[in-house]
Amino acid sequence: MYPLKFTPVFQERIWGGTRMQGILGKTPPANLDGKPVGESWELADLPPGTVKADSAGAAADGSLSSVIANGPWKGKTLARVLGEAGTGEVGGGIMGNTPLLHGRFPLLIKFLDAQADLSVQVHPDAAYCARHPDAHLKSEAWYVLHAEPGAKVYRGLKPGVTKERFAQALQTEGGAEVAGLLKSFKVRAGDCFYLESGTVHALGAGILAAEVQTPSDTTFRVFDWYRLGPDGQPRKLHVAEALEAITFTPESDPGGIFAAGTPAAGGVRSHIAGVFVTVSRLVTCPYFTLERVRMSQEYQQDIPYAEPVVWMVLEGQGVITCDSMGAGGSPTAFAKGDTLLLPANLKNAKVKAVTDVAWLEAKILTGT
Repeated sequence: MYPLKFTPVFQERIWGGTRMQGILGKTPPANLDGKPVGESWELADLPPGTVKADSAGAAADGSLSSVIANGPWKGKTLARVLGEAGTGEVGGGIMGNTPLLHGRFPLLIKFLDAQADLSVQVHPDAAYCARHPDAHLKSEAWYVLHAEPGAKVYRGLKPGVTKERFAQALQTEGGAEVAGLLKSFKVRAGDCFYLESGTVHALGAGILAAEVQTPSDTTFRVFDWYRLGPDGQPRKLHVAEALEAITFTPESDPGGIFAAGTPAAGGVRSHIAGVFVTVSRLVTCPYFTLERVRMSQEYQQDIPYAEPVVWMVLEGQGVITCDSMGAGGSPTAFAKGDTLLLPANLKNAKVKAVTDVAWLEAKILTGT
């Protein structure tokens, strides 16, 4: 076992931009040169029939599994490697004691670049998916890497907004009335938002974000700011599906926002500060935890995990060493913009900070 890197799958989106190149140093393929890149799928393992037609990189059966970019498994898909070495005896394999989800990796990891506002949308919860087997539950977290002045996130409905009131607003001319029913939050780098399934939301213009989510490509667009698609026609909306999927509560406030210095609902959070390492818990939900880790230059420590974890590198450079099957026998270097899957029970694994370094660390919970 060794730390796995993957070849990103870039997605052209009408609302996308160029910040992944400028800030994260990523290079989209030549066919996307000059086009708006809205998403980089860093780690994906979606089963057949789940990838939408407007998402690139899927196989003919509608599945998509990330291709490993380093070491002896280079060129193989994550799905194939999980089939060969995903589990073993108790606690063994890539997953340790963590179960797969329908035979697939239980998280979908992305970077998002919003040059324009995303559509107002919602993802289905378990109850909706039980009624509609073709839908797949999606709860997610956004971590803001970069935000232009005045950038904001739409998340949740204002208190007292009913299904009838929201449906009525969707019928009015212009978007002011719809936007006026949504809660909005000005953001800055370092803010984190948990978006429970059933929460109406939209990532605002001017934001580059990391996204950790349950593995689903099911999105219901309820309002798109009267934007036209590449064909000059309005993009398809899913109003009936969205109105059924949105969680309408008396308060219309599902909680789950983390911003520096601001109390947040929706999960236990913690902050552990040491001389060389600081760990901040950002999200605790039924499906995953998300932490921000900072490590000082030249510091080294053991990687003790018995279960798989995902790292999204936010800044700096580091290197991982371990005794077992290494990336060609060499240490695994990582830098800003990289995403790594660290298998369970790496042998004598250590991480060393080459510079001051920070990463997001996602751990799988069994709620999936």
